[in-house]
This record gives sequence, structure tokens and C-alpha cells, in this order.
Amino acid sequence: MSKVIPTVDGIPVVSLSTPRQPTEAESRPLETAHDAVGPTPSRWWLRTSATWWRSLQYVGMTLHFVASERPPSPSFTKTIRSTISKTKGEFTLQFYTPKEYKRAAKTGSKFPAVVNFHGGGFTIGNATDDARFARFVVEKCNAVFVSVDYRLSPENPFPVAVEDAADALLYLIQSGPNLHIDPFKLAISGFSAGGNLAITSTLCLADHLKTLRQSGNQIPKHRIRAVASWYPVTDYTQPRAAKRAASVRPDQTLPDTLTSLFDASYLQPATLKLANPHISPSKATDEQLATAMPEMLILYTCEWDMLMREGDEFAKRVGREPIGRDVRYKMVKGVPHAWDKSPDPTKPAEFSEELYEECCGHLSEAFAKP
Repeated sequence: MSKVIPTVDGIPVVSLSTPRQPTEAESRPLETAHDAVGPTPSRWWLRTSATWWRSLQYVGMTLHFVASERPPSPSFTKTIRSTISKTKGEFTLQFYTPKEYKRAAKTGSKFPAVVNFHGGGFTIGNATDDARFARFVVEKCNAVFVSVDYRLSPENPFPVAVEDAADALLYLIQSGPNLHIDPFKLAISGFSAGGNLAITSTLCLADHLKTLRQSGNQIPKHRIRAVASWYPVTDYTQPRAAKRAASVRPDQTLPDTLTSLFDASYLQPATLKLANPHISPSKATDEQLATAMPEMLILYTCEWDMLMREGDEFAKRVGREPIGRDVRYKMVKGVPHAWDKSPDPTKPAEFSEELYEECCGHLSEAFAKP
């Protein structure tokens, strides 16, 4: 494999973290957002910093899209209103469709669907960032790929992103048949922060559906077959300094400047409990995970990533009883976080595409089960 440019969801990062051992205080488990962030920066500073990083990310992803083979553009979009979040608003779904989709109105065909959440620390990124993966899902799974432009922090801190994610799933459960989508063949995917949402959205949706049923609402029958989560954060109660120190390549982990911005933007208010399963899915009970998680968990971690260990532990836990899901786990050796979003257009993407194809094989297997 050719040398990988360290990136943060499409942003080339020349200087990553400086290796050092955390202090005793930095190693203690975190209880609240204040423990993770400290004094909250001003809203003006957070928004200004987020805007600057978003502009860099736009440049990085533009270069990423130039590399051969060019990723597809969305076939169409839908703007939907939030129904779960107390912070009312709208967000957009980007639909990538198979070639046969245009004839579906005449043939009555219905397609599997993969609902995707992009990365970027809940602060940067767009629904089109995972267009390369979308191409594989559309071609290899013959499925509709629905990428969600969930609302970002700091403008919309927790729990807006996870509630938008659950709302996107609910929308497809309710309206999928009108979009030629089979509600019994749904899957979820996500990268980095989106990998967190791919998992936490199932927990949020399960809680919301329980409330709806208790209120006498009828929920359309549906079946979520799989979650495919790429290098997710699963435990916010572990300090960033301790995670970096535990990495096999601390110098290749995301810089504190960026992760501090992400955490300060998303983890609000200061009293927010970080063991909330909708933030830290590893803190969900066995009963919660057994109720919410689909039949198959596909999870990829990166060897040099500070998130590798928690992803590894989460995958193993979900595969054990009493949760006992079909887990397809792989630790990708010799790569940093979000290596597959490298912006270098001069280098081929065979390695990431090989894993995309492998993931699609797992998804196709999940869709094919009776």
C-alpha cells in the first residue's frame, strides 16, 4: 500500500499529535461534558473555528473527489422536517440510486437501502463526503444509498445529530415504499462521528418507537438488517489524552486542537452526562443493545487511531451473549483515522475500495437473509 496522507475527514494534516504520557488527572474517567471540555469557549469562537475547518475540509474533499474513479453525484434529494428533536428544523437526505431505479415506478420493484452518516466530529462534513462508498453500495448491493446531512454543532449540539439520524431512519420506515425502498431491507452505515451515529441512531430510534407505541401509534413494519460502522467513537467517558497514549502511533492520532473543537462544539451543556448511551454507545446496557442493534454489526477500526481500542472492545461485546449479534470486525493495519478520505488525487484508492467492496459483501449477505 502506498504511503497514506494523514487526514481529518478529507483535510490533510501536516502535524498530528505530539506523543506524551497523560497526567493522572487526564487519565481519570470523565463524567460530564465539563470534565471533557473544561470552561466552554464562546459561541462566537466555536462558530468561527468551525467555519474555518469547514472551508479546509471543502478543499480536501474536492481533491479527494478528483482522484480516479470519480464518485457519483446524488440522483435526487429530499428535505425533511425533524420530528424527534426539541430543536425543530429541517435537514436534507441525498439519494444515490441504482440504474434500474428509474424503471421502478413501472415495474413495482423495491430496493434495499443503506442510510449513511458522514464524519467530521459532528462539526464539519457533508452528506456527499462518502460518495465513493455510495458507488460501491449502489453497484455491489443494488441498493439505494441515502446519505444524511444532519445538523451540525456548535450551532446544533447534542442531541440534535443523533435525533436527526433517528428521524432519517423513521422517515424511510414510514415513506420508504413510496420511494421504491423495501422497509424490510434497511441497513445503516457511517464514518467516524457518523460511525457513532450509525450505532446511536438505533438506540435513539428504539427509545422513540417505544414511546410511540405506548401512545397508541402504529409503526409500519420494518427490519434493519445491519450496521456498518467505520472507525467510530463509542466511549466519550475515556479522556482523549489517555486514548492517544494508548495508541500504537500517538503521533498519528488527531491533533488536540481539532478534537477539542469537536468536543466543545458537540458536548453541551456542561452538565451533560457522557455515559448517556446516545453519546457513548459502549455505556448502553446489554438489554438496550440487544433490543436496538440489528442482526449484523460490521465494524472497521484503524491500527493507528486513538479510537481503535474502544471500537475493538465494542465489537467483541456485541458479538458475545447476551447480545450475541453476527459481528464482522476488522482492524485495518498501518493506517490512521479516516485514511480512506485521503485527498491525494495522484494515488489510487485500491486499498480503501477493496474494503468498501468487502463491506458491501457483508451488507448483501444481510439483505439476502430470510
